Amino acid sequence: MIQSMTGFGKAMAEFANKKVTVEIKSLNSKQLDLSMKVDPQYRELEMEFRRMIASSLLRGKVDFNLSVEAKAGDMRSMLNVEVVKAYLDQVKTIYPNPQLSETIVASVLRMPNAVRQDNPTVDAAELQAVKAAVEEAIAHLVEFRKQEGKMLEKVFTAKILNIADLLASIEPYEKERVEKVKQDLLTKLENLSVQYDKNRFEQELIYYIEKLDINEEKHRLDNHLKYFRETLDADDPNGAGKKLGFIAQEMGREINTTGSKSNHAEMQRIVVKMKDELEQIKEQVLNVL
Repeated sequence: MIQSMTGFGKAMAEFANKKVTVEIKSLNSKQLDLSMKVDPQYRELEMEFRRMIASSLLRGKVDFNLSVEAKAGDMRSMLNVEVVKAYLDQVKTIYPNPQLSETIVASVLRMPNAVRQDNPTVDAAELQAVKAAVEEAIAHLVEFRKQEGKMLEKVFTAKILNIADLLASIEPYEKERVEKVKQDLLTKLENLSVQYDKNRFEQELIYYIEKLDINEEKHRLDNHLKYFRETLDADDPNGAGKKLGFIAQEMGREINTTGSKSNHAEMQRIVVKMKDELEQIKEQVLNVL
């Protein structure tokens, strides 16, 4: 079963004086691109959080946020009065008579060290509960990815079947094309009013038609389609996205060669349709883990 790289997970842990919220979301990326925001109380666990995320999510642009909300009556934030006064003094050097509006005060309070956190000691039981919340958020995100993966699998299956049907629809035009090529060459020779060796003409015609033969391309494309479906069904712990991308590239090569050899209007229209289906596959493969 394939997984999408898009996902979201959330979990919470509540204690007597605070509530911890863990949120994690991911988008597609070639590698694991992890951005973390962890409340200072739990900084000692940041490296462990990174390992947990890397081992479970493998790839994707991942944003991780662990925040703490104090419950009513629990004052943990204190103003650094001296620091705030120093900031206001600097404001006065720019505006000698500033009106201390809410905007100015709010801006000053957002400056570094304007507010200090009174971080109590965190015991082992609380750390374990926070780790469990992180594990739960990751599990929710993985489940989200699997659900998205099921939707992608349906899209891929439909597109692969469409390409297979289009490939089969080429066959009736191949025989027609051979006869058309032969008649076109005969007509040109007759218009030139020249004598020619019919045996040599047949030999050259066979050589020319062999150059236009697409049986190998059809066979290889059919094999790629089967391999793509097999890869969708396989349970690859490292993710199937990159492999599916490589297979799609190989499919594109065979479709392009078929188009360049077709020399037939209807066959070329079919090739264009196959390219359109394949392009949609390539776009969605970028989202697969």
